[in-house]
Amino acid sequence: MLRKFFVVTTFVCLIFNPLIGSAQLPDFTQLVEQTSAAVVKINTVQKARKGKSAQMEPGQIPEIFRDLFQQRQRPQTQRPVLAMGSGFVISDDGYIITNHHVIDGADEIVVRFSDRREFTAQVVGKDRRSDLALLKVEATDLPTLKLAAPDQLKVGEWVLAIGSPFGLDYSASVGIVSAIGRSIPTEKGENYVPFIQTDVAINPGNSGGPLFNLDGEVVGINSQIYSRSGGSIGLSFAIPTSVAVGVIEQLKENGEVQRGWLGVVIQDVDKDLARSLDLDRPQGALINAVEPDSPADKGGIKPGDVIVSFNRQPIVDSGDLPHVVGMLVPGKKAPVELYRKGKRKKMTIEVGSLKGDDANVAGRGDGTDRLGLAIADLSAREMSSLGIRGGVVIEQVSPDSAGSESGLSRGDVILQLGYSRIDDIEEYDQVVRELPVDTPVLIRFYRQGRAISRTIVLTK
Repeated sequence: MLRKFFVVTTFVCLIFNPLIGSAQLPDFTQLVEQTSAAVVKINTVQKARKGKSAQMEPGQIPEIFRDLFQQRQRPQTQRPVLAMGSGFVISDDGYIITNHHVIDGADEIVVRFSDRREFTAQVVGKDRRSDLALLKVEATDLPTLKLAAPDQLKVGEWVLAIGSPFGLDYSASVGIVSAIGRSIPTEKGENYVPFIQTDVAINPGNSGGPLFNLDGEVVGINSQIYSRSGGSIGLSFAIPTSVAVGVIEQLKENGEVQRGWLGVVIQDVDKDLARSLDLDRPQGALINAVEPDSPADKGGIKPGDVIVSFNRQPIVDSGDLPHVVGMLVPGKKAPVELYRKGKRKKMTIEVGSLKGDDANVAGRGDGTDRLGLAIADLSAREMSSLGIRGGVVIEQVSPDSAGSESGLSRGDVILQLGYSRIDDIEEYDQVVRELPVDTPVLIRFYRQGRAISRTIVLTK
């Protein structure tokens, strides 16, 4: 009897304990009612492209099968590609924030509100490095959301997301902030966003939607999930407003984003490296290489230096450095503190400008040039690894373009066009401007360490 009484008493105490009782949990109903009208569903369409099947010479095909193969070799039309995501309105005259990857490559963007109104949106600007895009619809008096003040978010704080996971419109999910300042490099190794990590249930379709604090302010833009199954497992990442504010302002004014650039190759400092560098603890960003004539080179930074503060912001891990540098306006002079041979040293560095995503000859209206290519310069490290002195790397190949017809791919490094050697973007742009129409031109490029020569024909 005593044992039963103890169990029952304990259970009753758990129910009425004010520290963990349900009465202490936030009520999100009012927050959802006040904000959901400004959250939008984004549907995109990438129009069908005409493709070509593999070609075979007639003499290679037995006569009995020749009619069948000729039918298969006719141009085939692919189906349109449909995709969806989320976004939210930041001004009543129709400006909308979403993710870059939600609208990238889209030929048509339709924005749908909770009251079932639909608008066709235009892209004001987009930024791959931060995964943000700014859209505009022709409408007035729209409901809007407010961006929270930067750097006010704390780990453990309640947050709420609204979006369209798997196309289920205007779904709400809640959780807490698990961590801030997470470094998640892109597939190109770039790292300019100190992500907010949460355990909010985020799934495909939530991308570009808002992450709210309990005051109904947007603290982040949902961008990524970590998942082995494609669905939420409690690891989601959002772009903080500290990044979004500056990016959106630049997109609105210029249609593109300029970032600070230092020109260094960095890595973390572990316990053994800290001891060998006479540091009292593992900290900072270790400089492994300095690009010639870069802002770091001109400012006196050397390989082996360990940067522990940049622009008066502490650099705890190496991933903190690109976060800080990328947020600075090119040309800004920033104070730097570093360790060199065990001694603390102070200096001032003038931050350079990181080249944009689409540094190429304009011409096709989709960020590619006359050949249907978007290209970028190679870093000194990339050239060294390939054993070359110059060249430009392909970042995008437009379908149905001269580049596509020649079999060029993203990641190929162009070394020669016609009789002209290509060392950088400036030389590439000049050659592309002067290319003749309907004339085969030699193009030599590197792919996976192997030099390849082909011809490319500009048709218009």
